[in-house]
Amino acid sequence: MMQSENHLLQKRVNLFDGISIVAGAMIGSGIFIVSADIARNVGSPGWLMVVWLITGVITVIGAISYGELASMMPHVGGQYVYLKEAYHPLLGFLFGWTTFLVIQCGSIAAVAVAFAKFSGVLFPWISEKNILLHLGPLKINSTMVIAIAMISFLTWLNTRGIVTGKTVANIFSSTKVIALFGFIAIGFLATKNINSLEINKEVFWQASQVGTDNQIIPLVGFALIAAIGTALVGSLFAADAWYNVTYISGEVINPKRNVPLSLFFGTFIVSVIYMLTNFVYIKVLPLSGSPDGADALSRGIQFATDDRVATSAMSVVFGDYAAIIMAIFIMVSTFGCNHGLIMAGPRVYYAMAKDGLFFRKVGEINKKGVPGFGLAVQGVWAVLLCLSGTYSNLLDYVIFAVLIFFTLTILAIFVLRVKRPDIPRPYKAFGYPLIPAIYILTTFSIMVILLIYKPNYTFPGLGIVLLGIPVFYLWKRYNKNSESSSEKL
Repeated sequence: MMQSENHLLQKRVNLFDGISIVAGAMIGSGIFIVSADIARNVGSPGWLMVVWLITGVITVIGAISYGELASMMPHVGGQYVYLKEAYHPLLGFLFGWTTFLVIQCGSIAAVAVAFAKFSGVLFPWISEKNILLHLGPLKINSTMVIAIAMISFLTWLNTRGIVTGKTVANIFSSTKVIALFGFIAIGFLATKNINSLEINKEVFWQASQVGTDNQIIPLVGFALIAAIGTALVGSLFAADAWYNVTYISGEVINPKRNVPLSLFFGTFIVSVIYMLTNFVYIKVLPLSGSPDGADALSRGIQFATDDRVATSAMSVVFGDYAAIIMAIFIMVSTFGCNHGLIMAGPRVYYAMAKDGLFFRKVGEINKKGVPGFGLAVQGVWAVLLCLSGTYSNLLDYVIFAVLIFFTLTILAIFVLRVKRPDIPRPYKAFGYPLIPAIYILTTFSIMVILLIYKPNYTFPGLGIVLLGIPVFYLWKRYNKNSESSSEKL
């Protein structure tokens, strides 16, 4: 399987690098923003924490389950390979197709836009209102320009080789983790005179939802379950991309050991950080607030300015300097996150190209030992998504598509235990079959809730996946005709 070219890929990624890639890809801008939307959906501190707890449990279970597949098939392309081997090349293609069109490039575009928005705190010139160019219905603003510049620079940087890529990932991941622990420490130590936690304790489990015109709607029974399901969109996006390390398995030293361990330690560390960060939010800020509030405390978590909950929390401690401090940190965080996403994605397209399911040139390795043309193709599409979509639209598309393939990939563990019992499994999924089955049931339930309550975004996401079916057969026919033409020559 792709062994003829694999010798060109450099095995330079160790366990620490792998953990850094997992953590770096996970920690972007979501943890600093999405808690506001979750708070408006569930309306109580207790249920806010439950949403993040569910997210952490799902993520860690997914990671330790993926470990079995990673140890069985330590090949470039990761999840693409697992789906292809467990089901059919069509399923692998649909994953690669959706990864390119929506999951990877959509995430890259969304994170780049977030980076640009927070850059605007430091440089007011960077604003969605600052229109630089009109191209028919398309209005190119300075935020788009910065997002595109970020994608272009990181794409170029990753063409310089895996050693450069992993070094940058290590620097930014370490910086983010240290800074987040600093944020958590400040929240625990520097907020003794703030009584927000006492206010939040009084309504800790009183679930409600902010409706139209900001009226409060109490939540009980299935309405609460549905609210939690829709709220998970944001938190799952904030915890997404942990599986990117499987894409570079072919470049990992001792991948049968280090990829599963990277998945577990990376997701566990970030999940704990996310829980502690949200506890700081409810310790510093009241959950409920008013959109017309005069300061951060009166606006609360629900109506933090531009949903920037972390900035609001820090403003209570540091005053006017909070916005600048958090903007710098989030710029660092999103920069590191996008670096990891851009580095990993082309390995999937590379694996597809080697199987004749993507442009042949994408399956070539440059002189630095990385799929340079694949990086360029990914960069171009991510730039186009920056120009055409908003952060929230892309988030919704991405999560639904990701959940489909999460579910299928965990199900692949069951399929391969029957279909390929002969393959050595250095690591086996924890709690099999119960834990993976719970994961499948949970993600399937979330998908059903999203289809019912967010159809405007989830059905298009499903449509993109299904659109890949005719593309797969057209590509197979094109590839077959190309091979026939080559034989005649």
